[in-house]
Amino acid sequence: MTTKSAPGRSSTARVVVASLVGTTVEWYDFFLYGSAAALVFNKLFFPAHDPLVGTMLAFITYAVGFIARPLGGLVFGHYGDRLGRKKLLVLSLIMMGGATFLIGLLPTYQAAGVVAPLLLTALRLVQGFAIGGEWGGAVLIVSEHGSARHRGFWASWPQAGVPLGNLLGTAVLAVLAAVQTEEAFLAWGWRVAFLLSGVLVLIGLWVRLAVAESPVFLEAASKAAERGEADKPPILEVLRRYRSEVLTAMGARFAENVVYYVLTSFVLTYVAVFLELPRGLALNASLIAAVVHFISIPLWGALSDRIGRRPVYLVGAIGTGVWAFAFFTMLDTRSFFVITFATTVGLVLHGAMYGPQAAYFAELFGTRVRYSGASIGYQLASIVAGSLAPIIATALLAGFGSAVPISIYVALCSLVTIIAVVRSPETHKRDLSADHGV
Repeated sequence: MTTKSAPGRSSTARVVVASLVGTTVEWYDFFLYGSAAALVFNKLFFPAHDPLVGTMLAFITYAVGFIARPLGGLVFGHYGDRLGRKKLLVLSLIMMGGATFLIGLLPTYQAAGVVAPLLLTALRLVQGFAIGGEWGGAVLIVSEHGSARHRGFWASWPQAGVPLGNLLGTAVLAVLAAVQTEEAFLAWGWRVAFLLSGVLVLIGLWVRLAVAESPVFLEAASKAAERGEADKPPILEVLRRYRSEVLTAMGARFAENVVYYVLTSFVLTYVAVFLELPRGLALNASLIAAVVHFISIPLWGALSDRIGRRPVYLVGAIGTGVWAFAFFTMLDTRSFFVITFATTVGLVLHGAMYGPQAAYFAELFGTRVRYSGASIGYQLASIVAGSLAPIIATALLAGFGSAVPISIYVALCSLVTIIAVVRSPETHKRDLSADHGV
């Protein structure tokens, strides 16, 4: 009988760095679109007399990326559970980077007419498909390398790649906006941020290709082959044995997803269009808040290793539901410092959900279906949560001329997540190599 040893700290650290770099690059690409939808695409691809209408049209193509994410999660999850985590992570990075680079080369509505928004929408679909497969692979390869004792901390680092990618995208746009006139930025400056993706993808591939495949996956694949179960479609197993776990993941994801896109995408519209403040003010506030958010996510993940995933997650769900009512009131002060503080506190509370989420979702499913199960639960929620959040918030603002309905909307989403988490089991001590399905 052979003795199985857990991966060392240095091995786990290398996998974490590779996942963090790759995830940062992919989310830089994905969030860059969201920022550009609020600041650029509404003017260049969806011109309209009313600025809020143009922004809503731009956010609709933004939502298309979310619609493609469950399909990406399903396809990548299937092959990730069959072939391994690493191969699919490399493919998702290439797809995402290529689509983002091509967006930087697109003609505008003025140059190509209706073809321009159609091409933009098609590339957004590719982005959504790729990011749908990225999340599951990135968090699982880390979760399955590390020990249970520190799983929440290590698995939270790919999650931290999300605000880091948002930070990088916002920083690039903020610098371009600061050094260019409005005319130059709209004419060509915004393209630089998208073309930069080509360089970032090469860096991400160099780092990601160096990591080893998940040892937990390799062991499970070997055992499945011995039992003659290697050819069973993972999705059928998920639907047969893990339906309640998928619903738990969707419910837990709901408020986290809505809150994040209200705080990072819609806030740009609210500050720049509704409050008519300088674009740079909203970008700089988001930049500072993203730094604090990045730092908070691993801290929340580490705390979940000590006291459990559910208590930490509930702090975030309850906190964001309450903070939504203070948030817009603080934005209305038009003070840069108050706006920055309001956004930062909101993102720190969001981190209480996002930090433990990777380990939490990984622990809900068995190894042979973990990529499929976690990805499906995570990405299905994004269709009705994050994809619609900027659109619903913009529509409520346009319809009522007030942010109060938006705060109520966020609070109701938080209630959905609270119910899902309260009804779910605690998972932080589970052995990922064990088959704990229902």
